[in-house]
Amino acid sequence: MPKEHQSSIDRLPDNIRERLQDLLRDPHITQKDAREKINAILDETDHPERLSKSAVNRYYQKMKEAGAKLRQSREVAEMWIGKLGAAPQGKVGHLVNEILRTLSFDMALVLQEGKLDEKSAPAVVKMLKGLSLTMMRLEKAASENVKREEEIRKRALEEAADRVGEAATQMGQDKEQADFWRKKVLGMEAL
Repeated sequence: MPKEHQSSIDRLPDNIRERLQDLLRDPHITQKDAREKINAILDETDHPERLSKSAVNRYYQKMKEAGAKLRQSREVAEMWIGKLGAAPQGKVGHLVNEILRTLSFDMALVLQEGKLDEKSAPAVVKMLKGLSLTMMRLEKAASENVKREEEIRKRALEEAADRVGEAATQMGQDKEQADFWRKKVLGMEAL
């Protein structure tokens, strides 16, 4: 975003802007208190910028909108996960996927409205590519975790079944009875 179009908050150093975000998220701190605290920090650091009441309010509204979109994306992801029956481990991937779709759609709208120029568009495209790559990595990691957990459960169940079979034999049951209990532990139908 060119300098002349940046808001006073966009021109703040990252650490001060993050502090403002923290203050605005705190339900015990008013916008006025947040503005006063940030302006005090700006005074202490000799930063030329000062925040106005309207700038903080606009920024707060943008934060609320972003939060609402995130909540909506989560709700949509939860709805589809529920309908598709995905494993809980895949929820993060589904959520990231939904956020990425929403972000892509929003970026397309911003482009159509002319709010994104030729200079800033490549950075946005790069960001979307990065998010896509991150999404693929998250999905792969989640899938590997699910497979690993299934293997661990399977091995533990087989070990338990073997122990039950051995215990049944030690208790004087014949091989057929021991196999019956082993299969019961494994969840297989006994013959």
